[in-house]
Amino acid sequence: MSEGDFDMAACLERVRQQDQEAARMLVTHLYPLVLKVVRSHLPRRVSEDDLAQEIFMKLFQRLEQYQPRQAIPFEHWVSRIAVNTCLDALRSQMRRPELRWADLSEAEAAWLDFFVSTEAESSPPAADAVAARELMQTLLAELSPQDRLVINLLDLEQKSVKQISEITGWSKSLVKVRAFRARRKLRKLADQFKKREEIYETIRP
Repeated sequence: MSEGDFDMAACLERVRQQDQEAARMLVTHLYPLVLKVVRSHLPRRVSEDDLAQEIFMKLFQRLEQYQPRQAIPFEHWVSRIAVNTCLDALRSQMRRPELRWADLSEAEAAWLDFFVSTEAESSPPAADAVAARELMQTLLAELSPQDRLVINLLDLEQKSVKQISEITGWSKSLVKVRAFRARRKLRKLADQFKKREEIYETIRP
């Protein structure tokens, strides 16, 4: 379907009726616009694909808020969501302090060990759950919104893969894949923290 043949009003109506094919068509149609905005405002160390996914998640969550009678083109409304999402990511990155391994409390370190564990049957530590949530606000801020969500639901809230699938609309296989990738990213962060600490120990008087 060419740009001129795309019927935005009809597509939006089908999306509101939970038509998955229409939703895919809408994403395909809007993706070049969203990607252009993301590349113009992309924060350092943030994946453009992750940010684009977050924008589309917000788009579908807020779709009922869009009112065509206000004479605002739908593409402009989407661009506004995209820009605000990018700016939020930039502000978040500016506020984010560098986290050192030595800065973690004993309870936080226990949770971090659990997050980066490669053992499939590992269980959450008995450490204070408050520490886990504090760690979520610091360490997991380095991850994408989808990665943070799956770790929070799976590890902190102890929800099953089936429950997470129902909450997010992701397939069970996608939940497992995202959990695996999120833990892999956490392992890389843990390695970075350890290397930083080794450097600090070397140069510390």
